[in-house]
Amino acid sequence: MSPILIAIAAFVGVTALVGGIAMLALDRPSAKIEDRLQLLTGINTPAAKDFARQASLLTEPLDKKPGLLESLVNRFGNVNRLFAQADVQITLSRMAILCAALAGAGMGVGAVYGVHAGLLPVVGALLALVPVAWLFWRRKRRLKTFGVQLPEALDMLARALRSGQSLNAGFSMVANEIPAPLGREFGRVFEEQNLGVSIEDSLDALTERIPNTDLRFFATAVVLQRQTGGDLAEILDKISHLIRERFQIWGQIQALTGEGRLSGIVLLALPVVLFFAMLRLNYDYVMVLFNDPMGKKMLLGAIILQAFGALVIRKIVNIKV
Repeated sequence: MSPILIAIAAFVGVTALVGGIAMLALDRPSAKIEDRLQLLTGINTPAAKDFARQASLLTEPLDKKPGLLESLVNRFGNVNRLFAQADVQITLSRMAILCAALAGAGMGVGAVYGVHAGLLPVVGALLALVPVAWLFWRRKRRLKTFGVQLPEALDMLARALRSGQSLNAGFSMVANEIPAPLGREFGRVFEEQNLGVSIEDSLDALTERIPNTDLRFFATAVVLQRQTGGDLAEILDKISHLIRERFQIWGQIQALTGEGRLSGIVLLALPVVLFFAMLRLNYDYVMVLFNDPMGKKMLLGAIILQAFGALVIRKIVNIKV
């Protein structure tokens, strides 16, 4: 590759990476005096943060429409809900800029170090997927934490009801006693009820933000109890016990399928590790896969079979409880 092209690719990649990081950094309040004022005024409390985020919608135009990129992505799913579930304060456009910056930086660095031109798009694509993978990992971790906190929250609500407090007061107690993400979400329900939103609508919105089956059981139980009556505290105790029993069974399944999951990781990682090892030891030997037409077909077939094997292994070891 020409040295001029290498220099241009490196410049574009580094510039895109620095620009993406700077755009994300400028979006965060970093001044100490501003942080102190927010703390003194109560803005930094979990419930107040969510309430302020929703209240900011009042300052936007009523006829505000999503951008072109957001409209295209929303055809395959609600991307804003994904960001909310991951608790990430970033827009779709900024995420796209960050992905493009990482892809450009990876291709630029790869060009500087003499990576084959056929591998540069692969390097760029892998780095562009890093923010997306991080977003889904953060969402999965947050939802898992919420599920672990839910039994304790239900027990706390049941004790509050037995002591004569209202359900709304129980939500406030849970919001103050249990950390995020559950405390923040229950605090949001508490704030919505104080503003006049019905408990049915608040819980329905909660189940939309947190796709948890046990949470939906809880919301259904509360709505039915308000319509037909009954001992809600006893129902919450039973739901909490059911969730804990499910966690116990899930832990046993994880222990029994641990060997299979480890075998799947080894089998999926082995071809990739061998590929890079051979690329380091015998560069010309591996480049046949990219230069020869038959080699390209073999490489495509290997990627398809690898993906199919990953899906089969995941289906075998991923047992739903």
